[in-house]
Amino acid sequence: MKKEQFDYRVFYEEVGKENGWNFDKLQVKTEGIGWEFYQEVLKNVRKSDCLLDLGCGSGEQLTKIATSLFLMVGIDLSHSMIEKARKPSQKNVKFFQMSSEQLQFPNDFFDIVTSRHAPFSAKEVAGVLKEAGIFMTQQVSEADKINLKKAFGRGQALESQDGQLKDDYVRDLEEAGFTSVQTYEYDAAEYYQRPEDLLFLLKYTPIIPKFGEYPDDLNRFEDFVAAHQTEKGIVTNSKRFLIVAKK
Repeated sequence: MKKEQFDYRVFYEEVGKENGWNFDKLQVKTEGIGWEFYQEVLKNVRKSDCLLDLGCGSGEQLTKIATSLFLMVGIDLSHSMIEKARKPSQKNVKFFQMSSEQLQFPNDFFDIVTSRHAPFSAKEVAGVLKEAGIFMTQQVSEADKINLKKAFGRGQALESQDGQLKDDYVRDLEEAGFTSVQTYEYDAAEYYQRPEDLLFLLKYTPIIPKFGEYPDDLNRFEDFVAAHQTEKGIVTNSKRFLIVAKK
């Protein structure tokens, strides 16, 4: 029997219409985070720099650091995400619907390119990045939310070997001509304060594909909450890796 494929493009389009990409209202406490991505980005930029962000979603995180750069450009494949991003846009921030697999910008244009939890093409990034420019990406590791995925018997990258995505990206960047590629990892504990916080996460992310469409999803969710409730909250994990590459 052919394995059913989950259409991530359709999923993100629907998320954009309903929610954008804003999880600020979630009540969740985290222990063991190794960094905050856009704060790491700020350490590598100058006021005169032009930045391109791949998979910008509805732009909330990007606009928070806009005053630190000369120009910021965000792209996303989702039309609804871009429409949300444009509404509160600042003068030096521009948003375009575009695929990261085919960047429509001049060669050697950007000082820094970023990608947070979004796919990228190392070759395309190298093309639009200036000589000695920096590419930074934070990605979700295969072992992220591992207890949730096991509880549901399905999940994003559940059957993949942990660390494979990071290794693949490093190889692609080196083959694209990046001279320095550094990697970092953390595996933090997350404590969701209420069941509704965890429900929100599962509804608006692809951690458990088609969450709520399987007959036993609600029972599995209730069992998970009961089994992983602690004094600090409902516990799961947040595993991330960071790549910083210099052209």
